[in-house]
Amino acid sequence: MKKRLLSAAAFAFVSMFLNAQQIKFEEYKLPNGLHVILHQDNTAPVVTTGVMYHVGAKDEEPGRSGFAHFFEHLLFEGTTNIKRGEWFKVVSSNGGANNANTTNDRTYYYETFPSNNEQLGLWMEAERMRSGIINQIGVDTQREVVKEEKRLRMDNQPYGNIGTVLQGNLFSKHPYRWTTIGSMEDLNAAKLVEFQNFYKKYYVPNNAVLVVAGDIKPEQTKKWIQEYYGGIPKGTIYPKNYAKEDPITVSKEITATDKNIQLPAYLFAYRVPGAKERDAYILSMISSYLSNGKSSVLYKKLVDEEKKALQTAAFSQGLEDYGMFAFFAIPMGSTSKEVLQKDIDAEISKLQTTLISEEDYQKLQNQFENNFVNSNASIQGIAHSLAHNYMLMGDTNLINKEIDIYRKITRQDIMNAAKKYLNPNQRIIINYVPEKK
Repeated sequence: MKKRLLSAAAFAFVSMFLNAQQIKFEEYKLPNGLHVILHQDNTAPVVTTGVMYHVGAKDEEPGRSGFAHFFEHLLFEGTTNIKRGEWFKVVSSNGGANNANTTNDRTYYYETFPSNNEQLGLWMEAERMRSGIINQIGVDTQREVVKEEKRLRMDNQPYGNIGTVLQGNLFSKHPYRWTTIGSMEDLNAAKLVEFQNFYKKYYVPNNAVLVVAGDIKPEQTKKWIQEYYGGIPKGTIYPKNYAKEDPITVSKEITATDKNIQLPAYLFAYRVPGAKERDAYILSMISSYLSNGKSSVLYKKLVDEEKKALQTAAFSQGLEDYGMFAFFAIPMGSTSKEVLQKDIDAEISKLQTTLISEEDYQKLQNQFENNFVNSNASIQGIAHSLAHNYMLMGDTNLINKEIDIYRKITRQDIMNAAKKYLNPNQRIIINYVPEKK
């Protein structure tokens, strides 16, 4: 009883903390279509400038995969006013840090500077948008960088290409069927003019959101934004008419090999709704219930108690158009795929027929409260959340109210989602096995 009272008290405290920590922001558009979001927080003398472009791997042409991720590298090569090889030197010599990342749906660049260099960060991202230099030497250099990244992260990494196999089989029509790093054959075959056209098509102000967060003076920041970004001409935004997938109604099983592994891995994967849908939030809770931490259902049963699996997980990834939900397991000893599949199916069946306990439900709520706080615990985290929520979720203020979506999810909702999406006829089974010598 005492433990339950303490848990309830802790939950109440976290809820009070969250309610008091509203992230204030201002947003507006420039005439050229650039969406601007400002967040003022003068508690620490730092500013993050981030620009997110609505271009990811799904915007690539078949036979030209990898372009969006390639540009994540290429646009550090230089601009009209930043010489080749100088980008990182300018940032570090002014006390800053920077990075970029790409997904299937968007590309994001950011710099964090001491607040007395806020203007520099704004200028640099405007340079990237206005006058990135796309030439043959840059393409050739970054092509080798991307090849090495693919070798390190995927081709020479145990289980490194399991995501490629997953997406290639879970999707057959939609461009989610290839991964962000793409194909080296596609990048090798691409001509310089194709890279230049990609830049002109997608790196335009009306396809982007600019976020400035931290120790700013909003009126001064607005003046700099107008000065650096206001004159960049808008581009043509083309409709995103991606092919729709047919529902999976019959289970499919495939086998793929990996020369870097000695133990097989098994995936049981489902195509589910995209990140905007309420059911995507419920599926995230289901994946956490099943495999988040050593006390979770699957880990405790298959790894800890019965020693049937060396590793197991359930993960839910919400993309813009669809989502992926998958179970992953590496067997221990002579455990067969059939045994792992039976045990995983048994846990799914429990979710479909029995409400999870109040204690487990409260534990889930506490986990998501904690995740929500941590995601906005830094200026960089806040900047990313603001850009992501505006561009991919259609609601910037989710940075404040997303936790309410999780709070309103019930135990019955969890049961209903398991019944709706996690059935044997709706999945792809992937046997990811060692390559025979």
